Amino acid sequence: MIFLGLDHRSRLGDRVVLAQLAAEFSRFDLGGHPPWLVVLVGTLAAALVIWILIKLLKWALWLLFFAVLLGGTAWALWLLLE
Repeated sequence: MIFLGLDHRSRLGDRVVLAQLAAEFSRFDLGGHPPWLVVLVGTLAAALVIWILIKLLKWALWLLFFAVLLGGTAWALWLLLE
């Protein structure tokens, strides 16, 4: 009976996902690399991800534009012929 507070299950299923991801990531030892190289590679990776997101957003906006254009034209024609 959840409403009476008798449910003792964890909402996360006894797992903390973010902590597990942090533990997995901490296995990579970046201390052996120069700090400037770590920052440079991280910056380039972030820039690449942002660039890909911009391209995806551009395509999504074009698809939305043509969907609205075609849908509005079809609706107007339907109303005209009705």
